[in-house]
Amino acid sequence: VQLQASGGGLVHPGGSLSLSCTASGRTFSAYTVGWFRQAPGKEREFVGGVFRNGGSTFYADAAKGRFTISRDNAKSTIYLQMNSLRPEDTAVYYCAASRTIILSSIAIPSSYNYWGQGTLVTVSS
Repeated sequence: VQLQASGGGLVHPGGSLSLSCTASGRTFSAYTVGWFRQAPGKEREFVGGVFRNGGSTFYADAAKGRFTISRDNAKSTIYLQMNSLRPEDTAVYYCAASRTIILSSIAIPSSYNYWGQGTLVTVSS
């Protein structure tokens, strides 16, 4: 599967931004998709994910209450709605997919087989 992330840009602190991750392939519903981010000089970190089929979501603590992940299998697209953005949310955001993710591995980058190219989110006044 090929992933294409989009929707990044410049936003003021407290603002909102919605990212999309669109996948190729006909079995998109069979993939768990995770969102990760990487700030300059830092390691890639898990933001949140949505499980295959049933679509249960799981979030990192930094994202809880501010970010929402949803999926539209008919459009082969995963969305990351980000509200109340902070300067520390500035990073390149990546989506990743795998068919074999379980809860204990959802936050581990090496658990994913497929990665999108990343989209830059800058939160600044």
